[in-house]
Amino acid sequence: MRAAGAVFEQRAGEALERAGLRLLARNYTTRHGELDLVMQHGDTLVFVEVRHRLSASHGDAAASVTRAKQDKLIRTAELWLAAHPQHARRACRFDVVSFDGPANAARMQWLQGAFETG
Repeated sequence: MRAAGAVFEQRAGEALERAGLRLLARNYTTRHGELDLVMQHGDTLVFVEVRHRLSASHGDAAASVTRAKQDKLIRTAELWLAAHPQHARRACRFDVVSFDGPANAARMQWLQGAFETG
């Protein structure tokens, strides 16, 4: 499963770079969680969660980012910012890049500002 996730993270990162974002970190991991991608969009830091769902029987991939998952992402982003103080004053947002369907034909959706802190 981890290998499949890496493929979608790579695809998402490439798509976002084509859209003008710059990759700062990939798979930043702490005991609280993991940030799939940390990117910069102009002066804004973007913490990106990448999700894939083969089937929508339990909702689409974007819907799988629950409030509990959001809380983990927020806490991990706070730790990333503490470890990278040169970015601490930047505006931040949380995006979700979701892929729905079989790997070779998955439909990508980019939700900018998918959720807020607090």
